[in-house]
Amino acid sequence: MLCALILLHQPRPLHDAHPDAGVPGTCRAENGARLRRLAQGLVAALLMLLIAGRSVEAAPTTDRIVAVVNTELITLSELKAQTDADEKRIRDQYRGAELQRRLHQAEYTALTRMIEHKLQLQMAKAKGVEVTDEEIANAVKEMQRQGEKVDDTKPDVKKAIKEQLILLRVVDREVRGNLMVSETELQRYYLQHQSQFLLPEEYLISQILIVPSSDEDRAAARAKAAAIYAELKQGADFADLALRRSDGPEASRGGALGYVRQGELLPPIERALATLETGKVTEPIETPQGLHIIRLEEKNPPQFRPFAEVKMEIQGLVYRQKSEDTYQAWIRTLKDKAYIEVKF
Repeated sequence: MLCALILLHQPRPLHDAHPDAGVPGTCRAENGARLRRLAQGLVAALLMLLIAGRSVEAAPTTDRIVAVVNTELITLSELKAQTDADEKRIRDQYRGAELQRRLHQAEYTALTRMIEHKLQLQMAKAKGVEVTDEEIANAVKEMQRQGEKVDDTKPDVKKAIKEQLILLRVVDREVRGNLMVSETELQRYYLQHQSQFLLPEEYLISQILIVPSSDEDRAAARAKAAAIYAELKQGADFADLALRRSDGPEASRGGALGYVRQGELLPPIERALATLETGKVTEPIETPQGLHIIRLEEKNPPQFRPFAEVKMEIQGLVYRQKSEDTYQAWIRTLKDKAYIEVKF
């Protein structure tokens, strides 16, 4: 129950060593994890497509074309199917001119997404990108494993699943297939974003905790804490008093709590430590958990995490940003080469 007594987060052990990440200079080793992350996004994307499919079935027979993408069409009913959920939410939240602006923005965003969707599927077809029935079945099993009810016997459902898998595959081939991050890029990111890797001030602390047996017993707890504090001021040994008189789970360790960082402690305790000198003790600090007397054993200033420790983390950040930038550039190229006419 240590966290409930003093900390917002779990304390680190007394000797906290940071392992060397040992990360290679490129992101090829991340391929497996990247594919798993792509698969995790499949469920949400498919659900959107399946919901859209149900809405299309209920669409009125009167329809019109809202966009032409090379040789394919996007109809108004298809667009409305994509915006139904957003439209309901927007109408519940906004009124007047802001309502109309939000509705227009939702339609524009959905239409843009649908155009990009078609362009990517057309590219996949041109490149011969396909998925097998086994892969579709595996995707269905994954969705069902996550608690979703998917009826892949319906043609529209199976088509939606197939298209989403094709999209994942074509993006992986065309955008991420040869994407690499160099050691120089990692080091540049580290130097340009050092504030992201700044560790706050660190404290090594011990505690004597007096827990009232009831709300009515708080006065007695205050008196007991005050008496212990007076003994400490007279030179009594902190660890010995903690062992004999503290109610905290760390009492058996002489009150030792280990290393904690600024931001991990309860606010009243953190405020007291901010001005406390090393080797000194706080006056009793009252919190909902009881009365705390804290001894500051060691104080370490803020410091930057070393590059070797954060290299893998930076690799993921830089890779994702490069992946997004490359994807957007690829989409722009597809649009530049395509015939797109918006009639909406």
